Amino acid sequence: MKIFFSAGEPSGDQHAAHLIQELRSLRPDIVAEGFGGPHMQDAGCQLHFELTELAVMGFLRVLPLLTKFRRLVKQAESHFAANPPDAVVLVDFPGFNWWIARAAKKRGIPVYYYLPPQLWGWAPWRIQRIRKWVDHVICTLPFEYDWYKSRGVQATWVGHPFFDEVAECKLNAETMRHLRPDKITRCTVAVLPGSRNHEIEKNWPVMLEIIKRVSRIVPSVRWVVGNYRPHQLTRCREMQIAANVSAPLEYFVNSTSEVIEAADCCFMVSGSISLELLARQTPGIVLYRANSVARLVARVMMICRFITLPNLIADQEVMPEFISAGNPENDIRTITNLLTEWVSKPEVVAAKRETLARLAGHATITGATGRTAELLLNLISGERIDSDAAPRMILPFRKDAA
Repeated sequence: MKIFFSAGEPSGDQHAAHLIQELRSLRPDIVAEGFGGPHMQDAGCQLHFELTELAVMGFLRVLPLLTKFRRLVKQAESHFAANPPDAVVLVDFPGFNWWIARAAKKRGIPVYYYLPPQLWGWAPWRIQRIRKWVDHVICTLPFEYDWYKSRGVQATWVGHPFFDEVAECKLNAETMRHLRPDKITRCTVAVLPGSRNHEIEKNWPVMLEIIKRVSRIVPSVRWVVGNYRPHQLTRCREMQIAANVSAPLEYFVNSTSEVIEAADCCFMVSGSISLELLARQTPGIVLYRANSVARLVARVMMICRFITLPNLIADQEVMPEFISAGNPENDIRTITNLLTEWVSKPEVVAAKRETLARLAGHATITGATGRTAELLLNLISGERIDSDAAPRMILPFRKDAA
């Protein structure tokens, strides 16, 4: 059995890699191939192109890459014609993956969408693309499943793979000893500036200014920065020097889980990593710098009164979030005041953690990756699927269990 994967986001690369490992544990003869990233390659996927290197958001950023994306679509079309896989599995990254879905369907290849596009939040009119080019949507959020099913789309809810990855993650003992030295009693703030290069360029200067202001008020705060790639760590340090931020920042690369686990609270760029904060019950404040049009679109759509996944799951703001556009001064002042309160008053953070613990007890359902692998094998083999079957296993995480 041969399955073609297409994952363009760093997080999608990780989720696809775990899925490939699970599939091969059930069917060792499976051949995984496609577009993705280094984690998929490590899991045994034959990469035709490292798509995660092109991970961008926003129309203006996509424009310079259109020629590259078109070339990759043509490459996929040729491959599907010459060596058709048994199925195509798309993972997030809809701007590009629509075209891969279309190319596959033209060749009669079944298409399954894992971690599907959040059409309910930003483009509900694009449901026609799902109906036309996708055979089955594999949903990770319960309200997402309801949304797709109510619109006549074949869908199954499996739970979110982030919770599997957190449950299975073995924290690096040496890194944890460095992050949690015995004599440290001051507040530790995890800072996550994003996994994409352009997110760092837009958000990190604002985050640095907030760090500078909070440090003036509460000099004892310990700031630990989690970067996704080494070159992003280097860039963050360069920008810190250029911004003349003297607060002592400790940088870590490929240690995001350890940074989150060791922190009392988190200051982060919006992203799916917020689910790991929920699983580890680490309170967070969320920032995302956007252009004015994107901010307006996000706020006028009722379903998108929240952009952070734990807030969407809870249908209330368990993590304060700020979509910032234009002059950031008002947001800088507001976040500075909020973060200063958090680092100054342990009881405030403790109350936030209790709220997350209650939500995690209901939402952190594990087993998603295994259910997805079984579902895909059944779908590809043509077996009937009970799409109303819900995930059953619940595993809350606790800070004191690490």
